[in-house]
Amino acid sequence: MQKTQVYIQDDFWEDYSELIRNTVIPYQWEALNDRIEGAEPSYAIRNFRIAAGLEEGGFGGWIFQDSDLYKWLEAVSYSLRDRPDPELERIADEAVDLIGQAQHDNGYLNTYFTIKEPGKQWTNLYEAHELYCAGHLIEAAVAYYQATDKRKLLDISCRFADLIESLFGTEPGQMRAYCGHQEIELALVKLYGVTGEERYLNLSRYFIDERGSKPNYFVEEWERRGRTSIWNRGTPNLEMYQSHLPVREQTVAVGHSVRAVYMYTAMADLARLTGDDSLREACERLWANVTRKQMYITGGIGATHLGEAFTFDYDLPNDTVYAETCASIGLIFWARRMLQLEAKSEYADVMERALYNNVLGSMSRDGKHFFYVNPLEVWPEASRKNPDKFHVKPVRQKWFGCSCCPPNVARLLSSLSDYIYDVSADGATVYVHLYIGSEIGFAAPDGCLVTLHQRSQLPWQGRTEFSVSLANGAGAAGTAFELALRVPDWFQNGRPVLKVNREIQDYRMENGYAKIERTWLEGDTLEWLLPMEAKLIAAHPQIRANAGKAAIQRGPLIYCVEEADNGAPLASLSMAGEPKLSERLVPDLFGGCIVVEGDGLADDSASWPEGQPYQPLNKQTKPVRFKAIPYYLWGNRQPGEMSVWLRC
Repeated sequence: MQKTQVYIQDDFWEDYSELIRNTVIPYQWEALNDRIEGAEPSYAIRNFRIAAGLEEGGFGGWIFQDSDLYKWLEAVSYSLRDRPDPELERIADEAVDLIGQAQHDNGYLNTYFTIKEPGKQWTNLYEAHELYCAGHLIEAAVAYYQATDKRKLLDISCRFADLIESLFGTEPGQMRAYCGHQEIELALVKLYGVTGEERYLNLSRYFIDERGSKPNYFVEEWERRGRTSIWNRGTPNLEMYQSHLPVREQTVAVGHSVRAVYMYTAMADLARLTGDDSLREACERLWANVTRKQMYITGGIGATHLGEAFTFDYDLPNDTVYAETCASIGLIFWARRMLQLEAKSEYADVMERALYNNVLGSMSRDGKHFFYVNPLEVWPEASRKNPDKFHVKPVRQKWFGCSCCPPNVARLLSSLSDYIYDVSADGATVYVHLYIGSEIGFAAPDGCLVTLHQRSQLPWQGRTEFSVSLANGAGAAGTAFELALRVPDWFQNGRPVLKVNREIQDYRMENGYAKIERTWLEGDTLEWLLPMEAKLIAAHPQIRANAGKAAIQRGPLIYCVEEADNGAPLASLSMAGEPKLSERLVPDLFGGCIVVEGDGLADDSASWPEGQPYQPLNKQTKPVRFKAIPYYLWGNRQPGEMSVWLRC
């Protein structure tokens, strides 16, 4: 694909860009420095200062705490790339200096093993996240170098990567091992991309190829440790860590969902860069399983809090769901790589679904509170008192002891411009994956420099307009290229209308993209019309949690009902046989959003005898008009019940 520069110019998304730049990144820096009153401490900066010899003390937080700082630096990098900020860059440079001071002479870098267990490096790859943290360091280093041209963090990460390359592999004296939490695999591909060093690509491929081979490394390592573990009991759970089979033989997504999608992302990268058809086929099988049988309507994945994991096909409970924010972000990473393998609309559909619903919904509108778990049904009292639902929070938190999700959100939204387009290497085809107002520049096949301006009304309306600007003296001759526009899975009203210079044009369909090829002239405009309306969505009959229920979707947005609008208990609310859905813009709600209303029925609790838990069935209901809001906005008012699925 051609390297391009994209700038977001979109009312909806620029609000988030400003929020990330002006609020989220500064807030998270305060959190990393343990300066947020009433929030769980991070210890991240403190650990680095202790490891660097700048202060004394013991290690604090989780074993993988270093990664929070690295992800924050990655978010900073993307922000600086799009909007220079000397003060923010100064703070980031100081963080880079601190990281460098904590690095060992041989390149090793991990504050846990520097402070708490020196000498025990690489003895517990199953649990200790050393390579995981190294991967996030590498990702931050690549992003910071690309944004600032400063090599210091890149050099730090290369020194560490060189040490890892010397230690792991199939040569005599090397460890035939891999990390319990996948991440370094995709990071090494990025490092290869900026350095051109094939040994980093080969190291990534080694970690993927070695995983799940026999005899299994995790079991051997556990035996050498005297069968001791940090937090796991018993024999290593190989399925939980996707090491039960070689990756090319895996057909069903199992285990920890974040680990899985990070690994699948690297597999797709390697399939594209090496032409490995077996890796590509494995990715396609696993994609089909995850997105068609183990994904929530919001784009969440991971059904159980036990291991933050997948369970089995169609097991998608709403009230005990996990759907970790990081897992949806990893799903977006994977979808992006699948699009680079082959432009198919289903990959962008999932990317869009997870982005607008699960990921956006994980952060409050003030940018200072976050969900780790993203439920589809909430009963606050059960969250407080039922041990099986403690993980389901009715309100977003200031920070977490394990705060992998907040900086992950920051780095994804800061880099959103990287997900909108693809341009073929020769400039002959421009793919539009997401309808986000933006500007992209690229070189057409004849060398003409083209700027494509997108103005989108999503997520509220389905009209998008493109305009063309040409350089290099194209003049009256113009320049030829093909524009490929995704037809979203939420559009089901026949063929979308495409107009060029206000005249309806025909187009051909390929892999879910509408393609139009023509010679474009300066000032040409294209209108892409995807009318949207609220629709009722049913779940597959085997998704037992949603039997007899429906959800509301409008365009890319999933809707939910909240106690604030509909009272409690929401479980007593059902849709009428003909709910007669209507839509209206409410300007003073969340800064302006479209709500969906419909006819429903509420159980008449007033007719129920006091103190009587059961009685003969007597369906007494009263008509109500329910109100639904976009799922991503839930939990921004007073705490209360919430539900995505309603009885019908």
